[in-house]
Amino acid sequence: MSAPRGERPDGAEPEPSPSGRPRPIAGGRRAEIAAAAARFFAEQGYHTVGMREIAEAVGMRGASLYNHFSSKEEVLYAIALGMTKVPAEEHLPLLDAEGTPATRLAALLRAHIRHLAGHRVEHLVGLRELPALTPEHRAEITDQRRYYQRRVRDVIAAGVRSGEFAVDSPGRAAVAILDMVNGISWWLRSDHDMDEIVESYVGFVLDGILQHGRARPGPASG
Repeated sequence: MSAPRGERPDGAEPEPSPSGRPRPIAGGRRAEIAAAAARFFAEQGYHTVGMREIAEAVGMRGASLYNHFSSKEEVLYAIALGMTKVPAEEHLPLLDAEGTPATRLAALLRAHIRHLAGHRVEHLVGLRELPALTPEHRAEITDQRRYYQRRVRDVIAAGVRSGEFAVDSPGRAAVAILDMVNGISWWLRSDHDMDEIVESYVGFVLDGILQHGRARPGPASG
């Protein structure tokens, strides 16, 4: 998840609270529909795709699709939520595990990149079609992204305090890191060596942006 454009990189945000939302799309018919819709949205654009096209792609009648999603916007919302809520729930606990800030951040980056690689199309759709969501849904997705960014910022700040990282602004570093790793989705192909990509990007973050091992203890600011 990347920071919304124009968002302050150091803006602390509370953890998003649950609200009304579609049922999870981890598996089953809803997941099949969402995956087909994501492919259509990526290839043709959200506004040019109709519910009938999505229904035909999964072998059902158009009216039957409404048993699973109440609208096309709800399908898009579920796709975007799957690329924000799921990573937050599954990846952020890695930042609370035992180990140094560098170890914990590296674990999150590995999980983040592999999740992105497995859902590249959905990730691109979530980025490009965010304006098509209702204001309420768009705000929820934005809040999830802000929270994820803030947690990354906090572990970077901990690394600065411990002398592991050498950056002036953990907030700006978090933005740079998330933008860089999320950019993988624009060029990644199925024949790429994911192990090599993952470890390369972990190195880019720790040794490049954060200057791991070349830091000295000092106060960390946003």
